[in-house]
Amino acid sequence: MVDELVLLLHALLMRHRALSIENSQLMEQLRLLVCERASLLRQVRPPSCPVPFPETFNGESSRLPEFIVQTASYMLVNENRFCNDAMKVAFLISLLSGEAEEWVVPYIEMDSPILGDYRAFLDEMKQCFGWDDDEDDDDDEEDDY
Repeated sequence: MVDELVLLLHALLMRHRALSIENSQLMEQLRLLVCERASLLRQVRPPSCPVPFPETFNGESSRLPEFIVQTASYMLVNENRFCNDAMKVAFLISLLSGEAEEWVVPYIEMDSPILGDYRAFLDEMKQCFGWDDDEDDDDDEEDDY
């Protein structure tokens, strides 16, 4: 009985050693594949975007229309990256600085629902940073006639 246990233990140790060697070989192959992948990724260039990356917005009212046009254009040509309102709002927030960045902090701290509603977020920005919608409303009224 003891001899059988010794033989069984010896067989298990041999199997363990063989599996350890195989595991080491597989890990080395994995390391080589990861390095090769990294090398290939460096060679591949993403397609160029026809719309330049938007500039940051610091809260200067006169720049708000330009900022909204830049970000909307960029998101339009990269629509696969901005598939929902939360992604669009997060993108806008990532481009805020100065006074505009300070303005958005309370919304983030209270996890405001506006962070998931692109239109509402834009409306809030327009209200805070002085976008005059009266001209747009006048144009809409003329279109109604």
